[in-house]
Amino acid sequence: MSAPRTESSQAGAGGQWYRQPILWLGVAVFIASLAGCIWIITVSARHADVPLETSHTVFGVPASARSSHRADAP
Repeated sequence: MSAPRTESSQAGAGGQWYRQPILWLGVAVFIASLAGCIWIITVSARHADVPLETSHTVFGVPASARSSHRADAP
């Protein structure tokens, strides 16, 4: 007959998985990141993206293949 497992023998084996605080921290961070993604998606779907008047250049380089600024043809 074997002796029943006691709390001290379980602690030596690493303890129960649900008593590990780092596991719960990881689960909380994962759930919070999923909730944040869902929140960002729903907020962006509800509000329109208003176009801004810009110069159509980024650091002096045209932002598109065809620039809206036309040079005078010779």
